[in-house]
Amino acid sequence: MPGRRSPPVRRRDGAATHSLIDILQRFMHLEVKERQVKTDKGVRTIRKETMVFPRYHQLDAVRKLVTHARENGAGRNYLIQHSAGSGKSNSIAWLAHRLASLHDTNDEKVFHSVVVVTDRRVLDQQLQNTIYQFEHKTGVVEKIDEDTQQLVRALSQGTPIVITTIQKFPFISQALSTLENKGAGVKIDTAGKRFAVIVDEAHSSQSGETATALKGMLNKDGIEAAIAAQMSDEEEDDDLSDDAKAAMLRDALKRARQPNLSFFAFTATPKFKTKVLFDESGPSGTSPFHEYTMRQAIEEGFIMDVLLNYTTYKRFFGLIKQVENDPEVPRKKAAKALTRYLELHPVNIEQVVSVIVEHFRLYVMHELGGRAKAMVVTGSRLAAVRYKLAFDRYIKKNGYTGIRSLVAFSGTVEDPEAPGSSYTEVSMNDGLAESELPETFERDDYRVLLVAEKYQTGFDQPLLQTMYVVKRLAGVQAVQTLSRLNRMAPGKARTFVLDFANEEDDIYKAFKPYYEMTPIGDNADPHRLSELAHRLSEWAIFAPDDVNAFAEVWYRGKRDHSATDHRLMNAVLDAVVQRFNEREEQDQHEFRSQLTAFRNLYAFLSQIIPYQDSELEKLYAFVRNLISKLPPPGEGQAFALDDEVALRFFRLQQMTEGSIDLDYGEAVPLKGPTDVGTGGFREEAVSLSSLVSQLNERFGTNFTEADQFFFDQIRASAEEDDKIVEAAKANNLANFSSYLERMLDELFIDRMEGNEEIFSRVMTDKEFRSAAHEHLALEIFQRIRDAQSRK
Repeated sequence: MPGRRSPPVRRRDGAATHSLIDILQRFMHLEVKERQVKTDKGVRTIRKETMVFPRYHQLDAVRKLVTHARENGAGRNYLIQHSAGSGKSNSIAWLAHRLASLHDTNDEKVFHSVVVVTDRRVLDQQLQNTIYQFEHKTGVVEKIDEDTQQLVRALSQGTPIVITTIQKFPFISQALSTLENKGAGVKIDTAGKRFAVIVDEAHSSQSGETATALKGMLNKDGIEAAIAAQMSDEEEDDDLSDDAKAAMLRDALKRARQPNLSFFAFTATPKFKTKVLFDESGPSGTSPFHEYTMRQAIEEGFIMDVLLNYTTYKRFFGLIKQVENDPEVPRKKAAKALTRYLELHPVNIEQVVSVIVEHFRLYVMHELGGRAKAMVVTGSRLAAVRYKLAFDRYIKKNGYTGIRSLVAFSGTVEDPEAPGSSYTEVSMNDGLAESELPETFERDDYRVLLVAEKYQTGFDQPLLQTMYVVKRLAGVQAVQTLSRLNRMAPGKARTFVLDFANEEDDIYKAFKPYYEMTPIGDNADPHRLSELAHRLSEWAIFAPDDVNAFAEVWYRGKRDHSATDHRLMNAVLDAVVQRFNEREEQDQHEFRSQLTAFRNLYAFLSQIIPYQDSELEKLYAFVRNLISKLPPPGEGQAFALDDEVALRFFRLQQMTEGSIDLDYGEAVPLKGPTDVGTGGFREEAVSLSSLVSQLNERFGTNFTEADQFFFDQIRASAEEDDKIVEAAKANNLANFSSYLERMLDELFIDRMEGNEEIFSRVMTDKEFRSAAHEHLALEIFQRIRDAQSRK
């Protein structure tokens, strides 16, 4: 009968096998997409339904993963390295549903729940919809698109498939506490429970402190049992109290591999850490477990070759020194300032924009039946603003039609060349909400999208046919950015890249490791960690007593740290900072470099090696906090050019046109954290005229502005918090700033509901968080002190 599935055949091991038709029926699904078309009568929505069938590499990956998981159970880390654009969302959806219903030979569930996590700030709409459309029964799939309390409820109820962002896991404890206060009686029971964690885009963020919180929550009962057993077996240690030792063990155990968790990590561009941490062997005997290379995907017609039509431009320019004297300037800082001066110069922007628009009109806008779109990748938020303004001016001046543009960047930008100006993405897009931009760009009347650190990863727009690059790209970022073009679409026969900032050789080196096999270099030697710890102690900038004194306070209940606790920790760290400040600048560079190397190496190795060394764990916590307290290199002052230089001449010239061939040569192996921080360098001073001359010979670095945000609600909440007020009254600004940095999480959690996007940015965007923290600390400190002085 039509639609009837063939009966399963029972194998000797008890597992059911199915016919090819049954397997296809399990995998295929109806994909629904909508786009808006502008007509004379207004905007019309066109709905398109497509039956999606799996490709062989997707069927093969899911089948092998499910088989291995059935036979080996939990506690495994799988890497699935599939080329960008090869249908990752569908592969994840199929795998999630197969794992959720997977039983072993004893008919026991292999995994009690499947948790799909992404490290993007906002839950990926395409991913969640793809998974959700497979099963519409209530309680089978839950999208965590509200707050952390929703995640807690889903985990406590044993929902088979949970889709969420990884940023929510550090705040599980707070959410549990909130629900308990509401009388909800919610509890997450992990005793005897096994979880499959499917990771969308596995990169370093999946192996950091946020992923540690995920592992700690999903094996909470197992970790507590291990702590109890280890504490009872340990010899007496008078350095720390029992509570502090237990907290320290908890941190160490959360970082390690968990026996009840299996990770299934998807990525097209693994880093060294990803290859090592997700280490289940594939056919080659090493990670990845399953691979579908860029070369395979191109040859099989699954994705486009984005390097086939690649044109590079070079900017020739001359700078002239305008001041009479020839001041000594720091080479690196001045070079960045000069580069940024040229990058944002109106002459440069206007000429690049004219090339972009004319190329789009002549070669792009008629492709794909007149629906082809383009992306302009800029180097900073201010650059995005200026390019957008110049782009629209050029279109209007020449009377061109049919080339409307949108711009994407975070926060508010003030242009120093236009005092009083203030630009946001929403205002520059005529009031269009940020969440509506992808759907609006789908419309036929919008053809060009200008971006700054947005839509360069995870953006799936098949009509994107050309990319104009005015930003330095390297490594994984280059591959991810240019791969936005590789999606297939009806009538899409070719792609174009016009690159104004990179050379062909740089792009080749970035893509080559991900074209076929991805080689990796030597792993870090665990013994070098102890060596580095010894070298840090030789500086005598801090002593073991400092580490122990800090640890005793740090490993108290972290969410209960009082103002007194922070004063105690700051007192220890401030004494160390004072000794640091007494050293020569070169010594400071070397010490700082070794601190950073120890932090990174331990964070990596502790996920692979189950360290039982409490001294290293204590030192790690101490070093992490000390680094944030040290004064920034060069006193943190940015170099400003003012009116010392001017542009003498500028010429834009096409240098190469053709393809970048990845079929020849060898890929450079990915490098791991093997260096142990042998020290920085003293930045030499050079005369401004000498630096200008050198920069005229070769141009090409990138400098990105830090975001600056101000949250009035957070400031008001802080000023009403007795502990924060007490800390501001009792500390100097530096110590108060350090205290507030640790309190920011709780301040934002209080405002989390209704502000999920802002909340996620503070937790994931380092520049955003740093700028917000600096501004808030000064503002709150001054207002509390001013209020105190008026009493």
